[in-house]
Amino acid sequence: MSALEIVAVIVSFLGIWLTAVRRMLCWPINLLACALYFKLFLDVRLYADMVLQALFGIAIVYGWIVWARGKEDDGDVVVEPLRSGPAAIALAAGAIGAVTIGWGTSHYTDAALPWIDSALSSFSLVAQYWTARRHRESWLLWVAVDVIYVGMFVFKGLMLTAGLYAAMIVLAGLGYRRWRTAQRV
Repeated sequence: MSALEIVAVIVSFLGIWLTAVRRMLCWPINLLACALYFKLFLDVRLYADMVLQALFGIAIVYGWIVWARGKEDDGDVVVEPLRSGPAAIALAAGAIGAVTIGWGTSHYTDAALPWIDSALSSFSLVAQYWTARRHRESWLLWVAVDVIYVGMFVFKGLMLTAGLYAAMIVLAGLGYRRWRTAQRV
């Protein structure tokens, strides 16, 4: 456990909680969390997750813009339904990304866990995109991804980060419940 990991956990928890309660402040906080975890994952050779943090940074800017345009008069962020066609396409893209990134990191890097790291990174991008698009189903995908992340981080000895991801499972449940209640029909 390092000071970097401690700060990254605290900032990440705050960012996810703010996202679950649909507050615009989540975006700059999540951007800072990405930068902190980029450095941490570089240090422990989880390269797909390191690159994921950079891509999350881009997705965060996108989400910030989308959320700013998708607010109700009272300031709450509008939750939009996810249709089955776009959901299937996004999940297929996640699977293709997992195989592509996994192959690359397993052949061209000294990545510690290239296939699982790549799959989690790819499907995290799908979940992040769905979050940016304000789909409540993003939280269900986050639960699935975070459960596996907990095991990976325990294996890598990142116990505090594993604890964060366990807490994120709870936050994802809260987010899903709150977004389901708020979703337009």
